[in-house]
Amino acid sequence: MIFIFLSLLLLVALLFKFLTSDGDFTLLSKRHAKREEIEDKVVWITGASRGIGEVLAKQLASLGAKLILSSRNEAELERVKNQLSGKHAPGEVKIIPLDLASSEEFLKEAVEKAESFFSGAGVDYMIHNAAYERPKSTALDVNEESLKATFNINVLGPISLTRLLAPFMLSRGRGHFVVMSSVAGKTPTPGQAIYSASKCALNGYFHSLRSELCQKGIKVTVVCPGPIETSNGFGSTSSGNKFTSERRVSSERCAELTIIAATHGLKEVWISNQVCLIKVSESHSFKI
Repeated sequence: MIFIFLSLLLLVALLFKFLTSDGDFTLLSKRHAKREEIEDKVVWITGASRGIGEVLAKQLASLGAKLILSSRNEAELERVKNQLSGKHAPGEVKIIPLDLASSEEFLKEAVEKAESFFSGAGVDYMIHNAAYERPKSTALDVNEESLKATFNINVLGPISLTRLLAPFMLSRGRGHFVVMSSVAGKTPTPGQAIYSASKCALNGYFHSLRSELCQKGIKVTVVCPGPIETSNGFGSTSSGNKFTSERRVSSERCAELTIIAATHGLKEVWISNQVCLIKVSESHSFKI
């Protein structure tokens, strides 16, 4: 009888932990970022002018990273740079204006510039954070312009940047790609067809890349956030879902968990209030 009672008590405790956690258990078990994995390392962040990218820049600067910030908006990048504080910030922070929909020649120039910074130290971490996200639309209503823009920025741009940067990392025998994906790429819901498809493609490419390069010193961490609350109203990685108005993880917490995942070399992590994940999954299951 005592054994049954203790088992039920343990089950209730585990259920409570699951329902109140904001990430998968492997991620949460790591607790803190490894500063030694970030300090004095060169970290390149795309989509760094707002939302999660901006918060990542602030947290990484405080950990002593040497930062390269990119987005299409150079003025906003300067604003972010001036707000940073850390061992190498703001004075040593570099800016590369970047449109991921640009030609491969332009992206190649950006990679070469990033590699030349900090006396040619080279990029240690490439954080693919930039994303194109439009208001929800049905799978049949999406127009060609939105379709191409979504895949150019969410898929083709990051893949091209990776193909161009990876040879430099391979020549040094080390490098780490951190990919901001989404739970939408795992559990698609109505209104997210194109966005979900782009994130599924991103997941497939980078998981394959890891399997090909893991024995050559290259790491890949795929981060799958659910609904995220950002100060400027952007950054929900699962917009179009009726549940995103409920419990959201803050952008600060999302960035913190992303850095923990990267510094511990985790392959894939989920960041979301678990209630949201359950509801997203249920919505997906019952409506198909």
